[in-house]
Amino acid sequence: MSNRFIGARQTTIAREIELTGTGVHSGAPVSVSLHPAEADTGLRFLVTKRGRVIADIPASVQQVKNLTLCTVIGDDHGNTVSTVEHLLAALRGLSIDNCYIEIDSKEVPIMDGSSAMFVEAIDEVGVTELQTPRTYIKVLKPIRVEDGDCFGEIMPHSGFHLDIEIDFDTPLIGRQRLAYEMTPGVFRNELSRARTFGFMSDVERLWKNGLALGANLNNTVAIGDDKVMNPEGLRYPEEFVRHKMLDAVGDLSLAGHPLLCKYRSVRGGHRLNASVLQALLADEYAWTIVHAPRVRDVVPVNVSFPEVFAEGTH
Repeated sequence: MSNRFIGARQTTIAREIELTGTGVHSGAPVSVSLHPAEADTGLRFLVTKRGRVIADIPASVQQVKNLTLCTVIGDDHGNTVSTVEHLLAALRGLSIDNCYIEIDSKEVPIMDGSSAMFVEAIDEVGVTELQTPRTYIKVLKPIRVEDGDCFGEIMPHSGFHLDIEIDFDTPLIGRQRLAYEMTPGVFRNELSRARTFGFMSDVERLWKNGLALGANLNNTVAIGDDKVMNPEGLRYPEEFVRHKMLDAVGDLSLAGHPLLCKYRSVRGGHRLNASVLQALLADEYAWTIVHAPRVRDVVPVNVSFPEVFAEGTH
């Protein structure tokens, strides 16, 4: 058996990626450049103004500033980046550990409402494996957060397993539940093309609040009284719960490292995802840092990969 394991080393993108689009809430044009980064950089947003970097914001739950309709991160000087979840989902979903995300606006472009265009761009340039072993956050005990009839729970697991359930009072959605053991292939094929969605009945209220100014049928699944308004229909069976699962991949990436856990969410969203992650990290007995084995290490043939992680400290 080879001592090379998928997931043993940290990764970054192979070369620079440039993307342009529109902010779904601001309606403003946005340019984003993804740059390769060295080991232990993590995922970091470099906010620019007139070509100069004015903020360096790590993709961390400690940097979360708002969770209304999207995930917003920022620094202590008032610099923020919103709608980060779809891009972060693409990076974490494809197991990319390190990347500089240079952005000239306060909002990541919505693209087609999913992670698909980000995934396609990353697949086109490829992924580079670095020499440094990957670092994980290993969940040691269950953590549960409840909010009315909604709850989220994160539990020990040797991989990254998502179990997401939604329940909307419309027959077009209703109750949907999906569970996957997440891998880059599963993310790419089962989740990446699932689009964000919204109700036509909410549009005027959102516009009055300065939100959804860039939303249209090219980037949002619009739900009318009795039908999906997009002429092409849905991309997947149960596209709605798949998008919620995509959001969870992005939101949980704010742990700062890949998680070894099982995550269960019922009627949740960005706020619940962040609350569970915050509760986990606040309990020093609920998690630990583990490191993948170095590729030169000899691993016994009867030992599975997660069992040979070297545990560290907080």
